[in-house]
Amino acid sequence: MPSTPLDSALFRDMFGTPAMRAVFSDEALVGRYVEVEVALARAEARCGVIPAGAAEAIAAAGAGAAFDWPRLKAETDNVGYPILAIVHQLAERAGEAGRYVHWGATTQDIMDTASVLQLRAALDLVAADIEALRGILADLAARHRDTPMAGRTHLQQALPVTFGYKVAVWLAAMDRHAERLAQLRPRVLVGQFAGAAGTLASLGEDGFRVQQAFCEELGLGQPVVTWHVARDGLAEAVAFLGLVTGTLAKVATDIMLMMSTEFGGEVMEPFVKGRGASSTMPQKRNPISSEIMLATAKAVRQQVALVLDAMVQDFERATGPWHLEWLALPESFLLAASCLHQARFALSGLTVDTDRMRANLDLSGGLIVAEAVMMAAAPALGRQHAHDVVYDACRAAITSGRPLAEALVEVPEVVEALGGAEGVRRRCDPGHYLGLAPAMVDRVVAGRA
Repeated sequence: MPSTPLDSALFRDMFGTPAMRAVFSDEALVGRYVEVEVALARAEARCGVIPAGAAEAIAAAGAGAAFDWPRLKAETDNVGYPILAIVHQLAERAGEAGRYVHWGATTQDIMDTASVLQLRAALDLVAADIEALRGILADLAARHRDTPMAGRTHLQQALPVTFGYKVAVWLAAMDRHAERLAQLRPRVLVGQFAGAAGTLASLGEDGFRVQQAFCEELGLGQPVVTWHVARDGLAEAVAFLGLVTGTLAKVATDIMLMMSTEFGGEVMEPFVKGRGASSTMPQKRNPISSEIMLATAKAVRQQVALVLDAMVQDFERATGPWHLEWLALPESFLLAASCLHQARFALSGLTVDTDRMRANLDLSGGLIVAEAVMMAAAPALGRQHAHDVVYDACRAAITSGRPLAEALVEVPEVVEALGGAEGVRRRCDPGHYLGLAPAMVDRVVAGRA
């Protein structure tokens, strides 16, 4: 029976996706091991190291091979690694050619290269989700380019922004993640074939040629030196997921806060009957996707720490840190896939209440644009004096419960500096103090072209 949320029949689609689970399933992993062994045989045959007929026999043996899984598990438990167990069964199926299976390789060569093949498939899924999210966010930012709302710092209203500007900040981060993903692929998608201590000693002068042919068979880069104990590539891939999910956790946090009753539901996750319902409170519509995004991002962060720890390896082959990757790689990608999936769902159907955003923007009675009034009056009054008189007017407005404009029209020098009472009222309208927020939206959205 499943024993963790990652494989639970109840929870697995909250903490992963079917597509990502397929990449890291036992069947897929063993299939990758066989794929690597076959690629090695073909590469060695191309280089004249083993007979061409042997390579074809090994490839035929690996095609659709039905492994004895109980035997495979028993040998893996006994040896501590699965490759010898797979080599035994593959060699038996290959008959006389079986003597050439795993020629010159070491267990870690096969396992590392299989992990890289898994990462390539997993990163393709991540890339598709990132690209879809970039499209969703670009559309959302453009639609709300000029939608005014309260910008908040330290959880308090600060200055007006637009909702499109907020979304553009999210989008710019996802754009950078797409760029990072393209840049990390050549560093991460590198094959591993180097033999027992990484020196290719068993193949002599043929070593580099076989290594190159091997990597070409699999469409992977050829390493300049063995990376048995240099794990920065795999660590970078998981750290990248930490960055992506960290951004999505920020998005989720914003959405959850904006959905809160006190914010009046400035945004809401898509409505699906019963989704986010409470067992006791019929009125509830909880931010389920955002909660899962936040939880999975936190869990990915722990996997980042794990792969960084796994980088500390002894001498030319490690005595244990390598095993940490066996846990971290599949778990981090499953969790990240969930986070990305939930983000796509939440953002693609996000309900935006522009009226509530405007109402919240007006809550302070114009105090949110006190800076705008001060800066407009500063050329006539001087910056410091303008600050002092507007400060006093703010205190008066707060004490009396009046809008800022009403308090300011009682200050003749401010009225004169702003061109009359109408100028005061215009400066106190938060919708007129958006800065370059709309222009920033344009720059981010245009940058995707």
